[in-house]
Amino acid sequence: MTDLGGKFFWYELMTSDPAAALAFYGDVVGWTAEPFGGDLPDGPYQVISGSAGPLGGVMAIPAEAKDCGMTPWWGGYVGSADVDADAERLSAAGGSVKRPPEDIPGVGRFAVMADPGGAVFMLLKGSSPEGMDAPPPMAPGHVGWHELYAGDFDKDLAFYTGQLGWSKGEAMDMGEMGSYQLVSQTGSTDFDGMTGGIMPVPPMMPVPLWLFYFTVGDIDAAVERVTAGGGTVLQGPMEVPGGAWIIQATDPQGAMFALVGSKGEG
Repeated sequence: MTDLGGKFFWYELMTSDPAAALAFYGDVVGWTAEPFGGDLPDGPYQVISGSAGPLGGVMAIPAEAKDCGMTPWWGGYVGSADVDADAERLSAAGGSVKRPPEDIPGVGRFAVMADPGGAVFMLLKGSSPEGMDAPPPMAPGHVGWHELYAGDFDKDLAFYTGQLGWSKGEAMDMGEMGSYQLVSQTGSTDFDGMTGGIMPVPPMMPVPLWLFYFTVGDIDAAVERVTAGGGTVLQGPMEVPGGAWIIQATDPQGAMFALVGSKGEG
């Protein structure tokens, strides 16, 4: 099994309309979904799968979070061998605990964290000894790229590389927008081994956040599916180094997401 420590491996959509969101992403990305069999404290949970198996879940925004003003949002879970120890360690390194470690029966132990700049992510240690394998790179329907709009670029970069063991690749100058730092969750320093990027949060972004790029085939066909399904394309299609094409968008309920694909493929 793949060592998931320090790596994003599970992605979760909290939304105002789970059924509508599942229909939208099923069409746009090609996911299948099935209900999680156990009882969860925050209500029903749909497990979503891409071409290489399960990758995340969709659920309604919990009432407590909704009362605090939470809007539809994609979050990512980072693997942890000891959630309590990691939460304490990451807090000491400049992060913060947004929801203390707690158990989910039949699932594992998790905590909600924020990096020094304020972007939220989760820690998770699964209860199953079997674990799960990482999907092949750019597997259809799975996350092909992880992008942080950093609230504090220097501190956040040091946080993820120093505390989670990520490595740095090339840094690209984006002019007034600052630097785009390529990073790898696997420790690679080669361009082909990069798994994401970190850049300063742009003025149009309301808060620092992690953005996840789901892999599709032809990007133009995917754009048509997004708009036909009631989503909104915010930027793109745009070619990026390596020859891939990307868009950034919001789904019909308002959650921000992104797609990565190619030109002229189904």
